[in-house]
Parts: sequence; structure tokens; C-alpha cells
Amino acid sequence: MSGSLIFVVALLIFVVVTLAKGVRILPQGEEWIVERLGKYHSTLKPGLNIIIPYLDNVAYKLVTKDIILDVQEQEVITRDNAVILTNAIAFIKVTDPVKAVYGVTDFAEAIRNLIMTTLRSIVGEMELDEALSSRDKIKARLRESIADEAVDWGLTVKSVEIQDIKPSESMQRAMEMQAAAERERKAAVTKAEGEKQAAILEAEARLESAKRDANAQVMLAEASAEAIRRVAAAIGDQPGPMMYMLGEKYIASMERMGSSESAKVVVLPADLQETVRGLLARGKMA
Repeated sequence: MSGSLIFVVALLIFVVVTLAKGVRILPQGEEWIVERLGKYHSTLKPGLNIIIPYLDNVAYKLVTKDIILDVQEQEVITRDNAVILTNAIAFIKVTDPVKAVYGVTDFAEAIRNLIMTTLRSIVGEMELDEALSSRDKIKARLRESIADEAVDWGLTVKSVEIQDIKPSESMQRAMEMQAAAERERKAAVTKAEGEKQAAILEAEARLESAKRDANAQVMLAEASAEAIRRVAAAIGDQPGPMMYMLGEKYIASMERMGSSESAKVVVLPADLQETVRGLLARGKMA
């Protein structure tokens, strides 16, 4: 092969390589950073782009579509010293490629660490119950807190979602024990209240029963007094009816005494009429 042919072949190869290095076709959703002699020169947009070979160099290739960043689970201590586990997911977008590559070493890792530290700070200002029930509030404060830093890095934080927020295993066991103790306390209080109410009702029942018994005794006494007045008015000064009534009562009492199991001997007076008359005489003297 002659030297001229070798030169032509080498020249063709050089031209092809030069054209390949000078022509760049970018897909949609990407932007490339071009450096000339080690210094930022331009940003290539999607489509056909021409650069100067050997002087210009594509230093960074950035995706301008939404980027999903998964923030790993971490332990966070609340204001009341409770330990909870939480993780998040962020949706960001590169809006200024120059700031994204020259403003921070690794913008994805920077945003991830910023979210983790900010999340610890926000949750650390809350009580356990508030932290577990304020997912939307935490999300809003988190996005607001990292927005300014993200702008300085050429990024836009479109959304930050709290994937999970829950107590640690030790805290879950402690909460279960606390809940069980609270249920037992409520059961004891309910039982005590029931016993107290039952005692009150029982006392009221005894009081009402005593009042009724007293009223019944008063009514019986009044009835007996009325009966005695009526009998006295009916008998007048005649001793015969009175003796008959007293005798009848006396005989009935003797019958009850005789029918009692504990009674062995019942002694009756020889003259029942004189006995009744004597009772009547003592009654009049009284």
C-alpha cells in the first residue's frame, strides 16, 4: 500500500471521528453540559447540536424529567422522647442544569440528606401523638423548608410524601402495655362506680323500707286507738260486753300458749270470770 493511500485512509478516519465528536443528538428529557478546555461553555438542548471537537467536551448528562428520590427509613426522637420510624419519597426536577452540576457535588444525595435532617428537626418539635396524626402538616413543612435550598441547587421540589411514620418496636410494646393498663383502669373505675351506685340504691331502699314500716306502725297504732275508742263508745258503762271481749282475748292467748312447742304446762285460773273481772278492774283504775 502506497504512502498516499495510507494518508487518505487516515484522513478519512480523522474526518469521521471529528464529525462524530462534533455532532450530538440529544433525546427529549435530557440536557448536556459542555465544557471548553475545562470551563463551562454551554448547555445542549434536545435535538441536533454541534460542538467543536477536541476543544469542547460533554462533561455532564442530566435528566430533566421528574426524578424520584427514595429517602431511607430512619429513627426520629419526638419532643417527649419517643422513638418513631419514618421514611419519605421526594419528586424533584432539574430546572437549572448549571447550578445542579456546579452548585453541589451530588444534588440527589444532597436533597436526600436535606430531607432526612429536616424531617428529624420537624418531628423532634412534636409530641408522639401529634407526630403520628399530622402527616400532612409534616409534609407541608418539609417541602417548605427544603424549597429554598433546592432552588440554589437548580432544582424544584415538586412534592414530598411521607411514606410511613410509626413507633419503633420498643415503643409499640410500651404503647400496648399502656393501652392495656388504661383499659384495666377504666374497668376498675367502672366497677367501683357500679358498686358505689349499688350501695347508694341499697341504702335508699333500706331508708324507704324503714319509712314505710314506720308509717305502717303509725297507721296500725292509729287504727288500734280508733278501734279502742269505738269499742269504748259502744260499751259505755256496761261491764258485760267488756268482760266478754277480755275473756275472749284471754282464751285466745291461752290457746296460743298451749299450742307452742316450748310450752309444757298451761295453768288456767279456777274462776275465769273473776279473773277477767279483776283485769277489767285494774284497767279502770289505770
